[in-house]
Amino acid sequence: MARPKSKTELISLSEKNHSKLFELIDHLPVKDQDAEFPPGTMNRNIRDVLGHLHHWHKMLLEWYSIGMSGKRPEMPAKGYSWKDTPLLNQWIWDHYKCTSLNEMKELFNNSHKKVMDIIHMHSNEELFTKKKYKWTGSTSLGAYLISSTSSHYDWAYKLIRKARKAM
Repeated sequence: MARPKSKTELISLSEKNHSKLFELIDHLPVKDQDAEFPPGTMNRNIRDVLGHLHHWHKMLLEWYSIGMSGKRPEMPAKGYSWKDTPLLNQWIWDHYKCTSLNEMKELFNNSHKKVMDIIHMHSNEELFTKKKYKWTGSTSLGAYLISSTSSHYDWAYKLIRKARKAM
C-alpha cells in the first residue's frame, strides 16, 4: 500500500506494519532476538530499533500535547533542530542501551497504542488537511503520524530483515 491518504488507510497500514514487525521479531529464536547486527548501523540490535521507534512516539505525543494546547512544541526535541536528527538518534540509542528487549517491547507497544488512540480520535479532515493545526506548520497532523507509525515501522522491518540476512 502506498503512503496513507485517509484515516482508514493510516490505521490499516500502521497496524499491518506493526504486526508484520512483531511477526518478524517473534518468529526469531529468543537468542537471535538479542543478537547484535553486523557493523554499519547505529541501531545494533532489535532492542535498539524498538527504542528508536518508541522514543519517536514519545516525542510525537509530546508535540501533540503541547501543540493541541495552543503552544508551539520544540521539534524534534529541546536542544535539537531537524538538521541535528543524527545526534538526536544517537542520544536515543544511548538512552535505551541498558533497557532489556522485553521491557523495550512493552514500552514500544504501549506508546504505539497511545499514538493509535490519537489517530482514532480525529476525523479524516483533521488528520489530512494541511495547516489545520498551527503547530504542524505547512503539513498535516497525518503526515507526522504516518512518519511515526506506518513509515517508521516499515523502516524498522527492513532494517531488521537486512541485518538478519547479513548475519
